[in-house]
Amino acid sequence: MTALPPAPWPGTRPDDAHRPVPATAPGGAPRPAGGPVLPSDDDLLADAVAASDAPDVVFALSRHGRRTLCTGGTAPAPPLPREDLRYEIGSATKTFTGLLLAGLIHAGELTGGEPAAALLDGGRPAGAAPVTLAHLITHTSGLPALPAAFLLRGLPAWHTNPYARFPADRVVAAFLRHRPRRRPGTRWCYSNYGVAVLGHALAAATGTPWEDLLAERVLRPLGLTGTALRPHEPGHDAPGHGKDGVSPVPAFDAGGFQAAGAVRATPHDLLTFLEAHLDPAAAPPALAPALHAVRVPVLRRGLTHRHVHTLAWFRHPTDGGPMYFHSGATLGQQAFLGFRPDTGTALAAVCTRRFRAHDPFVAAAYGLLAEERPGPPGADGTHRSGAGQP
Repeated sequence: MTALPPAPWPGTRPDDAHRPVPATAPGGAPRPAGGPVLPSDDDLLADAVAASDAPDVVFALSRHGRRTLCTGGTAPAPPLPREDLRYEIGSATKTFTGLLLAGLIHAGELTGGEPAAALLDGGRPAGAAPVTLAHLITHTSGLPALPAAFLLRGLPAWHTNPYARFPADRVVAAFLRHRPRRRPGTRWCYSNYGVAVLGHALAAATGTPWEDLLAERVLRPLGLTGTALRPHEPGHDAPGHGKDGVSPVPAFDAGGFQAAGAVRATPHDLLTFLEAHLDPAAAPPALAPALHAVRVPVLRRGLTHRHVHTLAWFRHPTDGGPMYFHSGATLGQQAFLGFRPDTGTALAAVCTRRFRAHDPFVAAAYGLLAEERPGPPGADGTHRSGAGQP
């Protein structure tokens, strides 16, 4: 469930300058007078799929409501089309949890300032500097990335499913015993542990299991019928692979870390989720305020304050406006989610190969979203293309 660092990746290909120049740019977009010919979305996605070098890859793009999907990979095509499978999105699950928290705050059920320990242990006093729900979602709680006992407990299953060996009761018990080394709210440190605790605190505050709470407040209102927290029907979930791209990896079990990394979803559902962020006015009214709220910066860090965070997203500047993104990984899959209000673009990318050194997948996805594109595309519709082996 690691958050993978973004890296630039060229949005155009080296041989573009040697191609014939059509009257219009590929995809129907007018070619600016005297300007370069922009590669079509189909071409860009096909390049990204090929560059990802994974058994199964899907890049799903939405520009002003028009969807383009490209699938491929190094493995034979599965019985169910790749775009219809559910993929493990790892830490990108935190964008769902952040939206859930924002919704509860805007509904007046929570403020974000509630001490998590008081919610999880009703008899416990808050103390002078409690860890709040806001600290947990913004990674400023002072908690480490994982509980102190996680390594020892998960070691026997380190290469298969270590999180499954740390269930909910252990996560909560570890948190209630923990004494932060730093005052909450004073330092940013990415923490799967913290967001996992947040999920249990939200369940305690509402009297509803986190899985049911997420379904009730986020998944059902957005119509995300292809999204789940664990594998279900055989053949409907994409299988993960190790770093070699060949060795099979068991389906991910998040254990007590559901709120930090349990979501698995189809590329279509992920695009629907992102499109709601692009146009909150068109989303269900109960979610619209929360969708606006998760765009608002709540934290800046780094020497120049370049790293900006919202309740749910990393936020980077571009020439036209901010882009929002979050990546994630399990032991056998990777995912990247992002959107740009200035260009009306959303991107959901998934692949079934474990992250490795110099992995090209997140770099390809980040570069695709960061690329500047002029104007809206042509008529609405969905286009699909294939890349790599069938």
